Amino acid sequence: MLHLFTVVQFLYALFFCLRNVLRTYTFFKLNACASSQKSAFKQPTEDLPEMPPCNFRPEQYKGMSKERMMEIRKRNCSPMTMKVTYYKKPVFIHQGYMQWLWDVDGTRYLDLFAGVATVSVGHCHPKVTAAAKQQLDKLWHTTNIYVYPALHEYCEKLASYFPDPLKVIYLTNSGSEANDLAMLMARLYTGNFDIITFRGSYHGGSPQTMGLTSNAAYKYPVANGLGCTNTMCPDVFRGPWGGSHCRDSPVQTIRDCGCAPGHCMANDRYIEQLKETLVTSVPNRIAAFFGEPIQGVGGAVQYPKNFLQDAYKLIRERGGICIADEVQTGFGRTGNHFWGFEGHDVLPDMVTMAKGIGNGFPMGAVVTTPEIAASFSKGVHFNTFGGNPVACAVASSVLDTIREDGTQRNSLEVGTHLMTELAKLRDKYEIIGDVRGKGLQIGVEMVKDKASREPLPADAMNEIFEDVKDMGVLIGKGGLYGQTFRIKPPMCITRDDADFFLAVFDKSLHNYMEKR
Repeated sequence: MLHLFTVVQFLYALFFCLRNVLRTYTFFKLNACASSQKSAFKQPTEDLPEMPPCNFRPEQYKGMSKERMMEIRKRNCSPMTMKVTYYKKPVFIHQGYMQWLWDVDGTRYLDLFAGVATVSVGHCHPKVTAAAKQQLDKLWHTTNIYVYPALHEYCEKLASYFPDPLKVIYLTNSGSEANDLAMLMARLYTGNFDIITFRGSYHGGSPQTMGLTSNAAYKYPVANGLGCTNTMCPDVFRGPWGGSHCRDSPVQTIRDCGCAPGHCMANDRYIEQLKETLVTSVPNRIAAFFGEPIQGVGGAVQYPKNFLQDAYKLIRERGGICIADEVQTGFGRTGNHFWGFEGHDVLPDMVTMAKGIGNGFPMGAVVTTPEIAASFSKGVHFNTFGGNPVACAVASSVLDTIREDGTQRNSLEVGTHLMTELAKLRDKYEIIGDVRGKGLQIGVEMVKDKASREPLPADAMNEIFEDVKDMGVLIGKGGLYGQTFRIKPPMCITRDDADFFLAVFDKSLHNYMEKR
């Protein structure tokens, strides 16, 4: 009898044990199903930052299918087109207005990359669009062997934005072409050949400017850029020297600084590196030094405050001229000044520009002194499309719009707010190593951790990049290792737009860190 009672007790205990196991299994099974369903669909809109409103209504897209476009892109477009296609799921852009872009499905995006820092005053800005249409009704094309108003009106207007003696203008069709022309002019004027640029720089992709460019991703295994030498970039975050007071920016690095007030040890060290390049890698007499006021493709890299002043002096002592590449920093993008070089308190001998000059219309320019220009008349230089009437009308309207809309001031105010808030995210997340820039030329450098400053791996960068896009914001990438997010929007963005991006970026970083 006692034995039977023990068996019953055992069976009763086994029943409760099995019941609890079954309940636990059912609980995890249901949760797994719920998780699977959540991952298959987008998060509820209430979980996502709210995009600022926009009154503009794009046209309904009725063109070819996305599948057809990708088929043509793979078959008929340059293979490089596929190589540079952003995102695992490409964005199929249909229309743009000011700081907004719409894809073929009608999805709206906040554009914080501006076609690679090219759309300066806004996509299809009404004033610029009207100027283009007005010129198209008059004259599409003639060349500068004839005298036509649009060319001369624009050259006079552009020259008014430069101090003496920078008053002579050559018009081109791109930044690469402008820099190529500047190389030739520098060599003719000085009678010297060698040109120095920074490591990590980007000055174009033509056979000549490829030598100026110092980034392996843009190099080909062929002879190019004979006479071009790269020197150490004075990067106060990633470079060997730097501190918390080095650069002209609302946000400094988190590196320690033991310099006395008014003195920058990092600047001295980087100048020593330039001196070493001058005594080891080039002849005693050189042609030029090319420098972006803030590196663009390199990841919005800034230098110590006095570096360009000291560098220009060294270059001129060796017979060279100093060239400021304003392709990405010009036209008020840095906020404090119309030209990036002004922020360094230097006066270059030549300035090159493109991108924002035409708000996306193909155009570039070289601005130099009468003396340097005179040396270029030894031969005949002719550019069929340089100074095209439509290009001049568009570029002239861009200058007017920057002034009338207060674009430069907006770049300063919104950009400073954006960087200040990004610095708070840097303090919050271990993977943000540096926030830097001026105005709306901003870089956010991502790292494995702040102590090592090792670049965040490409797969992690891509994951955050894709997540930001899926929440409605388009940004860029740069840096030697693709480790820097580049924020260079149309300069018409608002503080509300900036706050929307900050919320999106914060959420995407949170999502990544949770997975990690």
